[in-house]
Amino acid sequence: MRLLHSEINAIQAREIVLGPPYDLSAKTMADPLRLVFLLPYGHEFSLLCMGPLALYDLINRSPDVPAAAERAIVYDCLHREGNRLLTPDGQPYRSIESAVPVGDADILGVSITHAGDLVSLIKLLDLAGVPRRSAERRHGIHPLVVGGNGGFANPEVMADYLDVVALGEGERSVIELTRILHANRGADRHSVLEQLAQVPGLYVPGLYDCDFAPGGGVKAIRPRTPAAPEHVTPQYLKVTDLHPAHFVAPISDGQRGMMIPTLGCRHTCNFCTLGVPDFRQAPLQILQEYLELLERHHITQVVVSSPTFTQYKHHCELLELLGQFAQRTGGQVSTIIGSVRADELTPRYLDAVAKVGDYGHLFTELQLSGTPRGIVTIAPEFARDDLVKTFGKTMTRQRVNKALDLLAAHPHVGHIMLYFIVGAPGEHEDDRLSIADYAVEVFERLGRSDGTVIVKLQQFMPKPGTPSQRLSMADPGLIDGYVEQIRRRLRALVGQQAYQKHYRVLWGESSRLYLESVCLRGDRRIGPVLEELHDSGADLSQLSGDQLREALSAHGLQHERFLRAFSMEETLPWAVVDTVDFGKQARLLAELERRANRSPLPESCA
Repeated sequence: MRLLHSEINAIQAREIVLGPPYDLSAKTMADPLRLVFLLPYGHEFSLLCMGPLALYDLINRSPDVPAAAERAIVYDCLHREGNRLLTPDGQPYRSIESAVPVGDADILGVSITHAGDLVSLIKLLDLAGVPRRSAERRHGIHPLVVGGNGGFANPEVMADYLDVVALGEGERSVIELTRILHANRGADRHSVLEQLAQVPGLYVPGLYDCDFAPGGGVKAIRPRTPAAPEHVTPQYLKVTDLHPAHFVAPISDGQRGMMIPTLGCRHTCNFCTLGVPDFRQAPLQILQEYLELLERHHITQVVVSSPTFTQYKHHCELLELLGQFAQRTGGQVSTIIGSVRADELTPRYLDAVAKVGDYGHLFTELQLSGTPRGIVTIAPEFARDDLVKTFGKTMTRQRVNKALDLLAAHPHVGHIMLYFIVGAPGEHEDDRLSIADYAVEVFERLGRSDGTVIVKLQQFMPKPGTPSQRLSMADPGLIDGYVEQIRRRLRALVGQQAYQKHYRVLWGESSRLYLESVCLRGDRRIGPVLEELHDSGADLSQLSGDQLREALSAHGLQHERFLRAFSMEETLPWAVVDTVDFGKQARLLAELERRANRSPLPESCA
């Protein structure tokens, strides 16, 4: 039996549809379209991609939607030649659901979570045998290529490779796309794209012209046809308009289920995209019924993927349901919960989470080996309260200390993970060193002789769609030095023996961040740079600054042009999809300029 066929048979055998079986024969129209979601992950992680899975479930359960959805992933049996993915024995790349080649689909939906992984679009199109560039594809011969998810927050980078970008939540826009495409199978490509451009939430980059600035950036971007709007707004829907699978994973591998109790955040800060959409909460009944399905199928790991779980109005009730689930299975249930806001912890919450049994507040437990259980993850972001305030955060030292006092009273929590940002504009060296002092104070306040404090460091990234999008970004090459400063400071404070026993400082992303720095902030000229790097066989997971600068220079681009601050007068490369309040950006820029020009704060003023 061929390797690909054998692997897909094994996937089909272990997958469980958490609901009634899909009945595609119920489609009410003749010859429905074939939509294949391309997911750049193996099977396990593809089942955590809730956006495309929700659409997959909605499309296949809706008789009036003129399409049937499938999934194609990065199968274990695929070969790698440089950066290329190849099927074994030259077999056609196929979906989990169908042996018909992926390249024969009507629509390809490419979901990319992180901007630094945009090159996966090229890999997947090559694997499917589909021309990379939008201009090379022909309507009726090649599939329409639609991009979606957070990796396309700045859709300009891959504008030459995508036909359409679905912004925000796609329950309405993608469904309307299938109806337009189904009704216009014989129409010419340009007229179809013009119709799609008029759907709220759909951006058709090929209908816009750019005037580029030397070295990087744009002078202007404008529609080339009256059918293309000047601005495209991401779509975020009311709870009643969202498909239930938006909150609960519709398919399991037989081991794990996943739920999302909240969407968005009650708080808005200056660099996080979480607070961009309105805050919404899943009906508790949907989650309760989902747990019943998991129990019925003997699925014992539950991922509660929600960075704002403590904002969920039913969070204690849900934890009680999880605890009852664990009791009925003899304590065999494992629960992984997203990070919690320290200022939202309560004694009731801690009592309820302790009864869940085997739990951890850490989504990345799925990846980190040797990580202790019973973790509570807190994100102060900055060690100095004035930086916390400047960036619109609320996690002051006082609030974190209050939470730590609650945790200290509960013996079930012995480990804390702290998220901090480094390399932010306005940051001084002593701000970074204060992170080590902060970690020591957390350990001492927690009062656990066997406890652990894990410091997770992330580089400040000025993300499109947030008030920080115009701010400067530190060269990723500097961050390794910043991290080592923090490690040295922490070792000096506690000694090598205590450091090894009770502390961890996690980092290691600078190579990925080189790519992300240009993918987050780049213009359309970055796409060909990524394509060239991909074709050269360079290891993009280990890309150096010199490699990136050389590749950019070959296209007349300069890395510094994408790291710098964008002035308030400049046109952003992603201006067509930008919805950020202009005044918020100006006020943040002015406040950080004032802080950068001040002397570092003495410790007593922090």
